[in-house]
Order: sequence, then structure tokens, then C-alpha cells
Amino acid sequence: MARNLGLLVVILSVTSICGGASIFTPISDAHRSAALELFAPTDGSFGSLEEAYEALRTLQILGVDKKPDIRSTTCTSVENTLWSPTSNSKDLFYALRVNTLLKCELNDEAFTAIASRLKDSVSDARSLLDYYHSVGSLSLIKDQTSEVDVLLGDADGVFRSIKALSQSDGRWRYSSSNPESSTYAAGIALEALAGVVSLASSEVDQYLIGTLKSDILKLFDSIEKYDDGAFYFDEKVLDARGEQGPLSATSAVVRGLTAFATATSGSLDLPGDKILGLAKFFLVGIPGNAKDLYYQIDALACLDNNRQVVAYVFHRVAIPLILSPPATVLSLTSEEKFKARVNTVLGRAAPPLSVKLMQVFSDGSKDASIIAQELKFDAENGIHVLDGLPKSVDVGNYVFVVEIVLHDPENKKLYATGGRIKVPIYVTGVIKVDSAEIAVLDSDHGSIETQRKLDLPGKNAVALSANHLQKLRLFFELTTPLGHAFKPHQAFLRLRHETKVEHIFVVGNSGKQFEIILDFLGLVEKFYYLSGRYDIQLTVGDAVMENSFLQPLGHVELDMPEPPEKATRPPPQPVDPYLRHGPKAEISHIFRVPEKRPPQELSFAFLGLVLLPLIGFLVGLLRLGVNLKNFPTSPIPATFAILFQFGIAAVLSLYGLFWLKLDLFTTLKALGFLGVFLMSVGHRTLSHLASTSAKLKSA
Repeated sequence: MARNLGLLVVILSVTSICGGASIFTPISDAHRSAALELFAPTDGSFGSLEEAYEALRTLQILGVDKKPDIRSTTCTSVENTLWSPTSNSKDLFYALRVNTLLKCELNDEAFTAIASRLKDSVSDARSLLDYYHSVGSLSLIKDQTSEVDVLLGDADGVFRSIKALSQSDGRWRYSSSNPESSTYAAGIALEALAGVVSLASSEVDQYLIGTLKSDILKLFDSIEKYDDGAFYFDEKVLDARGEQGPLSATSAVVRGLTAFATATSGSLDLPGDKILGLAKFFLVGIPGNAKDLYYQIDALACLDNNRQVVAYVFHRVAIPLILSPPATVLSLTSEEKFKARVNTVLGRAAPPLSVKLMQVFSDGSKDASIIAQELKFDAENGIHVLDGLPKSVDVGNYVFVVEIVLHDPENKKLYATGGRIKVPIYVTGVIKVDSAEIAVLDSDHGSIETQRKLDLPGKNAVALSANHLQKLRLFFELTTPLGHAFKPHQAFLRLRHETKVEHIFVVGNSGKQFEIILDFLGLVEKFYYLSGRYDIQLTVGDAVMENSFLQPLGHVELDMPEPPEKATRPPPQPVDPYLRHGPKAEISHIFRVPEKRPPQELSFAFLGLVLLPLIGFLVGLLRLGVNLKNFPTSPIPATFAILFQFGIAAVLSLYGLFWLKLDLFTTLKALGFLGVFLMSVGHRTLSHLASTSAKLKSA
């Protein structure tokens, strides 16, 4: 029970310290397990090519080796879609996306046929989604083959047509007829414009690209922020796909942003803390459905792999680096060290860098210790290790302020570290319990009448007695490993009467000294005037206290005065449901001893007496000269006579069965059917015999 108490306190305290600082970890095996569970095909295939692409893309990014075998059925669907004249631009878009992953057996003839259709779709497009699917499909063809002409002759015109749907706040509309603006639409617009730039037969007007960069900065002005440093884009309008939420909107913006940064030159000058904040938003947890998991993993992949080299100059959005400690609970008793890993969001290795511990301050305190100590890098395990905790660190909740320092100054333009990072650390240790004692005091002078030393935590079985004019005193001291006063989250004294009525009191403290005095005279009404035995139990627990305990101390025999007539009665105690609904006591039953049986010789003699009448009957038949001379000889009468004899035998057998195993009702039912049968065949037999006898007499 003490162990469960400590666990509860740990959970509550960890929750409290995580409010000011949070831990973000890169993609892990938990994401891979969730992907395999969520992206499970039905009957060897997915419901659509869109679902198939999201599954394949997610599993590819996560590096899952055990992928579902859907190549055959999916490639057949891809070929049918690409060759079908009724396929729209969205169908072609996802068919080409799937083909980039599965590498289905398609020739340039198929790409040439659909490229012409897609160019016509770009010219006839009237909505943002039409441009997105058509331009995106052409870009996919360009990536899969170089033998097909997919370049746009009027790229500037297409760019302006898409740009006309932008709004002043950086959001976009889905069409000119729809006045509502959407953040998700802004993301797919950026991705479509990136495709236009990559498909342009000549360089796109730099003025248009410059205005689009301004729109991106305006979009980032509306970005939202959580207290833990995560940034996200909110979506307040239901989009054309029927989806709504910050996850889909933020994922679309990240995908469009990185695609645009890849396709264009120059810098976007986006703050590194916002890029890192976007990464933190996607690393908060694991979504519970396939669509959201795809949004999460795809966006993280875009942030992790967005570097392009043009004329030996990097053009991209900064890659966020994530600092994650393997453990946030450190034990002073075990002398555990503070460790930290630095990786990209997908868990890739970071460039050469150092991690420095800059400050340490207690949670809820403004006073901070300046450390500026560099962690040693363990190249074999890829982890940064602090030699030892600062001397000022005692048990409690702390925030370690660390900083990532890149060794190559050029990497500062390529990676986002987020400046100083707050890491919540939970330091535990063994709390020393001294001077523990329990005593019964005289109420008049406060002198000690009975006193017992206590071993805390340990086994105690004190036996005390007191009356309502006396007091009960409990005293102990708590100190940390560094000798400081320690105040636990929980310090309770519980008295439990033999009738299961409980009373709980908070043990107060002054510095390291904890003391509680129970004046029984003032507690007679609270104790319901119940005399008798009270079990004493002390609870001391805290998340940082490795030796938290819930300890029985013994009991006290308390003598209370007689209750007055109108005294409050103790409340009825709840019945333990286990006792009410649990298994009942086993019923033990002794069977009656069998009665004594007669000797075997006597039993055989009785059997002979039972069979004697049957033997006499058979002897009498022989003496009377019974024979079969009158048995019918004609076929039909003989048949009825034989059936009659078998019926008699059946009745006798039925009597035997009744004696051995059948009950009365079953026997009577069978006897009824046999009786009707015997009456029928017997009447025919007797009629034949009577007719034969009459003929003989007349002759």
C-alpha cells in the first residue's frame, strides 16, 4: 500500500511541474506500432488510392519493414485509374503519388497521355483544389520520368490565377465564389505554387515570388502558441474536404512552406523558434486515427528533410533539433546523472554540437543558480552526460535550463535550436526520519504519562491507553540528504475504531519538526463517544521521498464518557462489496453412512424365492400340456400371432426396464402405446382362433 501511495504522489507532482516546461521526444517505436495498427488494409487493399498513399507514405517515413502486401492490387488500381478517360485530376493525383512509392510497371505512353489531360485541367481550373491536383500531378510525372513534356508555357499566368485567391491575412480561399478564407487552403496553395515554379518553362517573375513570401510572413503573424512552446495554425472554417482542426491545417502549411522553400531561391527569414515550435506541436503525442497520424508524420518528414543545394548555397526552412532527456527523474541515492540527447524530429543524428547546463532553479522559485557547465558527449551512445548534479541540488522539483551550441557557425542558419530550453527534472532521495515518538499526556499539566519511541519507517506495535481527559502526542523530524528541512505533500495520522469508524488528522510542522497533539476532551463528539480500541496509522508521502510510508504504529485503548441522549450517532459504514458479492464460504457436507446390507447367502436365498413362482408357472404349463398345435398356419393370421407374442415380450421387458432405470411416467407412456398395439393384434389373433374353432365344431 505504501508503494501505491508513493506512485500516486509521483504522478500528481510530475503533472504539476510539467505545466511550466515540457519534454518533447522524436519519433519512436510507439509511432511505428500505432502506424501498423491504424494502417491495416481490409482484404488486402485500402478503400481508395488516397488511403493507400497515406498508409505507404507514413510507413515509409517511419522505416517500418513489416509493410502490408498490397502492391499487386494497388498497382492494378493505379493502372486502371491512369488509363481511364473518366478519371478526374484528383484521382490521377493520388494514383501518381502511389506510383512514386510502389514503382508500378508504367511506360512513358501512359504518362504522355495523362500529361496532356492535366495541362488542359490547369487551363480550365476554377478552384484551388483543381490547381492543386493538376499541378501536383504534373510535378509527380516530372519526378518519375524525363521523357514527357510537363512544363507550363504560361507559368506566370497560372501563378497569378492561384495568387488571386489569397487574402490579406495570409489565408486563402478555395474559389473566387467562396468568400471564406482557410489556413488549410493556404498550405495547399503554397504547395501548388511551388509546383508551378518547378514546372515553369522560364523563370517565374520574382516580384510574384516576393509578394508570396510577404503572404507567408503575414500567415505566420496569426500563428497560435501553447504554454509549452508549441506553435500551431488554427482552422476555424470547414474546408472543402470536410476536415477541420489545427493538426490538418498546420500540417498543410508546413508541407506547402517546405515545398515552396525547396522550389525557390532566397531566404524566407522565418524565426527559428516558430519552426521549432511547429515541430513541438507535432511531437506532443500519437493521434488516434490514420488520417491524423499521416498529417503528423508527413509534416515532421517535411521539417526533417527540406534541404536543397543551389549553386552551393542552402535554401530551406531551418531543421528543428529536439533535446530530450532519457530520464527526468534522478535519484540522489543512486547518484544518477543528468543526460540529454539531441536529434532531429525523426530521430536522425544532429550535427556536431555541445549541450550546456546554464541555470538550475527550483520549481516555483525565481532564484536560479548560474551553472554554465558543458555536458560531456558520449559518442558511442550518442548522448550528452553531466558529470554530477550541482551541489545545491537537493530533493525536489527543478527546472534545468540548457542550451544547444552548434560547433559550425554555418549550421546556425540551417538548424533551429530554440535558444535556452527548460527541462523539468525531478530529484528524489531518501528522507531521514529522526526523534520519532508517541506519548500520552496529562491534560492538566501536559506531563508525559506514557511515552514510546518509534522506528520510522519500520515495524511498530505500541500499546497505549488513555481517557477523554488526556492527550495523544506524535512527534518526528524529517531532513533531506543535504540536511535541509523537508515538508512532504502528505502527512496524516489516522485513528480507526474497532467498528471501522475512521478519523484522519493532518500533521503540522515547524521547519523539520512535525508534531500533532490530539486533545480527546475536545474530540469526544467527533469520536461519537466511542470507547474501545483505536488502531493508529501514520502516512508520510511525497514524490521526491523514496522511502514514503504508510505505517501502522499500534493502538490506543480509549475510555470515553457515556454519550448523552441527543448525541450524534456514528454513520453507518459501507459494506465491503467483496464480502457482499464475493465467493461464499465452502459448504462441507457429510453423506449418510450406508445402511448395513444383509449377508450374501441371504440375498441369494431371497432371489431364489422370487424366481420360484416363475419356475412353478413354467412347470404348470408343461403339466397342462401347453403346445403350439393351434398356432395359425395361414400367413396373415400367423403374422398377427407372432406380433402378439412379441408384444407380450415387450411388455415384460418394459417392466424390467421400469425396475432398473425408467421412471413411472415414461413407463406408463410406453405401456399405453404397447397396450393399443396388443389390443389390435390380439383381437385379430383371437378372432382367427374363434373362427377356426367354430368351423371345426360345425364339421
